[in-house]
This record gives sequence, C-alpha cells and structure tokens, in this order.
Amino acid sequence: MNIDLRAKVQSAYEKNYKKFLIIPVALLLISITVILIQYSKTGEFIHRDISLKGGLSVTINLAKDINFEDLESSLRTNFKDSDFVARKLTDFTTGQITGINIEISGTSEPELKKFLEEKLSIELTSENYSVEDVGAALGSSFFRDLIKSIIFAFLFMSIVVFAVYRKFIPALTVIFTAVTDIIATVAVVDLLGIKISTAGIAAFLLLIGYSIDSDMLLTTKMLRRKNSPAIYEMYNAIRTGLTMTVTTLAALILGLLFSNSIVIKQIFTITLIGLIIDIIATYLGNAPILLWYVKKNENK
Repeated sequence: MNIDLRAKVQSAYEKNYKKFLIIPVALLLISITVILIQYSKTGEFIHRDISLKGGLSVTINLAKDINFEDLESSLRTNFKDSDFVARKLTDFTTGQITGINIEISGTSEPELKKFLEEKLSIELTSENYSVEDVGAALGSSFFRDLIKSIIFAFLFMSIVVFAVYRKFIPALTVIFTAVTDIIATVAVVDLLGIKISTAGIAAFLLLIGYSIDSDMLLTTKMLRRKNSPAIYEMYNAIRTGLTMTVTTLAALILGLLFSNSIVIKQIFTITLIGLIIDIIATYLGNAPILLWYVKKNENK
C-alpha cells in the first residue's frame, strides 16, 4: 500500500475507531433477527439435511447424460410433500454429469427407486446405486449432540481466554467476536438456504478456532507490549492477522473451485463466510474496544 494512503487510512481509523463499533453490533443484531425469522417460519434456526433430521440419501452412477432440470421438476411433481435436494456429480476435467445424489425425506426407498428407474430408463443395481437411510430420531439425536459440542467448545474457549488474560474487558471482546462470527455465519447460511450436514457443524467448530486465533493475536500484541505505542502494536497485529486470513481465504476459494466433494464444499463455504465476517468483527469490533481500553488505562 502507498505510504501516503496508509497514513490516511491509519489517521481515519484513529479518529473514528469508536464509530466503527456500530458495524459489528449492527451485524450481530441483524443476524439475530434473521435467525429468529427463520425459526418462526420453520421451527428450526438452520436448514438441516437428512443426516441431521432423517431421510434417504441416494447416489446413482450414470453412464449417459440426463436432463437434470427435468429430473428436478419431476421430483417436485411426484413428491410434493417431501423435502428434497438433488445434486449433479460431474467430472472435473470434462464437466460431464457422471452421477446424481438425491437427499429426500418423507418417502420410502422402494417408491423412490421405482420412480428413478422409470424416469431415468435404467435398472438400478448395487453396481450403480447406493442408498443411506437415516432415521428421524437418530438424525435429531445426532444434531442435538453436535449443538452440545459447539456449546461446550464455547464454554471451554471462554474459560481459557479468561485464564490467559485475567482481565474482564479484553476477554469479553474475544468472546464477543467469536459469538458474532458464529451467529452472523448462521444467518448468512440461512439466507443462502444451505442445508447443514454433520460436515457443516464441524465447519462451525473450525470457525471458533479461526476466530480465537486472530483475536488472541491482536489482544496479546496490545496488552503485552513493552515500550511501543498500543496503536503501533495494533497495526502490526492487523497486518499479520489479515495476511493469515487472506491466505486461508485464497486456499478456500481454490478448494471450492476444484473440489467435487459435497462435504468439502460445504465445509469450505461455511468457513469462507465465517472468515469474511471475522475480519469485520475482529478489526471493527475487537480492535476498537481494545484500543479504547488501553488508552483509558494509560490515562489513569
């Protein structure tokens, strides 16, 4: 970055850093509103796939091209009361459809298999067809256990943060940022209509780690400095943190472009959304609060 431009950006930040707090706070409030609207409409705060609520997951290997849009339309017509998601499996080099994956609830496996054989004009055997049946009770139980794991992760993370810093406000800002990251990411996922699987829950656990990483770097740099000004250490921490985050974002984008795995794509998508939100929450939320806290203590 040009030196004059950098100086202007830093000067603007120092003059207006308290005002920047409005952005992450507004983001958190809007996200909570989105989640509450989602819950009022569906009775769930996220969209769950069959691995978390029960249903059938069918994978078919194809030796010929099919009209995928027509298949989706027929599924919608013949299974009106069922919730389903159909995905194309494609060859990375040619882009040709090599198979399909259908996740559907509210129907039986024989009924779905008969429909697919008639629609695709093929005989489905163990060589080209596989099915996974997840019971509703098992899926719901698994979902509850995963949510508990996120809650416990937050709990132990909070204990570690308070133990490391032993100061209420710095520790609280780290936790605030992590909470904002998770809640805002859930809201974006809801708006995009992404159906969360077990892999998606794992991505949220990863996101907690990523959030704490950059926040603790920033907090440690500013609180444990020796003779250098707090603002100088803050800029150093922001530079290092943004470098790590941008590098991770680049890797995630490449992974999304080149991966055909549905599981990997969901993990990468959620992590990508969360890291972008983390930039806002950390450097427009955590950093201004820490700067205010340090300056207040210096003036005592």
